[in-house]
Amino acid sequence: MIDMRQMRYFVAVAETLHFGRAAERLHVTQPPLSRQIAALEKVLGARLLERHSRKARLTAAGERFLADSKAVLFAFDQACRNARAASAGELGELTVGFMMHAAYSSMPAMTRSFVAECPDVRLHLRETMPSAILDGILRGELDAGITFPPGAVRGLATVVIHHEPMCLAVPVSHPLAVEEPASAERLFDEPLIAAPSDVAPSLRQAIIDYFARAGGEPMIRLETQLQQTIVSLVAEGLGVALLPQSLQKLGMDGVRFRPIIDPPIVEQVLAWRSANLNPVLPRFLAAAGAAEK
Repeated sequence: MIDMRQMRYFVAVAETLHFGRAAERLHVTQPPLSRQIAALEKVLGARLLERHSRKARLTAAGERFLADSKAVLFAFDQACRNARAASAGELGELTVGFMMHAAYSSMPAMTRSFVAECPDVRLHLRETMPSAILDGILRGELDAGITFPPGAVRGLATVVIHHEPMCLAVPVSHPLAVEEPASAERLFDEPLIAAPSDVAPSLRQAIIDYFARAGGEPMIRLETQLQQTIVSLVAEGLGVALLPQSLQKLGMDGVRFRPIIDPPIVEQVLAWRSANLNPVLPRFLAAAGAAEK
């Protein structure tokens, strides 16, 4: 049976063609080195070196074995490095879900920070609805997700990574497109387009609370799941919308984004399953913190 130590000993001798210098490189004495080479040749049934005092010369079998040994040792060392890197979270795969407006706020910087820190990790990004992110995390389909605060959920850990004010999206022909910042009272009679409560409950609640503080209720005309679709419907003149400010980056024709008075603040959290043992996950959580500093 050949072990890695014998192979490393042989490579050292083959590269120096001198038992004394090879022994110095390996930090061993010459007698055990010679015994290991002899034992290796016995197992192989082939003479690898022709010895002349302390000097040596490779045989044809030795030249072939040297090339193959280097390849084997390189692969073995790489396997060891990969195992250590995977254990440290520097190698592997990570799947992260994110809601659409995170693509215009927290997600790009977080991804840039993580990729710079762990370039050998294969990162899978999945854009989906907020409600689907939590389900994906709890089912183990996602390692982490960027979503609205879900409240207390058994087995789920969260950390706030971003917050921003909401703003008003109106058609360019609407009077509010050129007026001063609107108050909640000014919006009482405006038909709103919003995401349903079961899709983005915290975002919907922020809208309801904003109107409630002014003593009214929002007049919801249309509901649709995707924030981009909401902006498209606003552009068609079907209503106005209260949206996270980062959606201004959409740059959609036919829509004007305007500030509002005392806007509600919406938060984004990074969520993950507490029992997730993926060694890459702590590196991603650390990168998320770095991205927000």
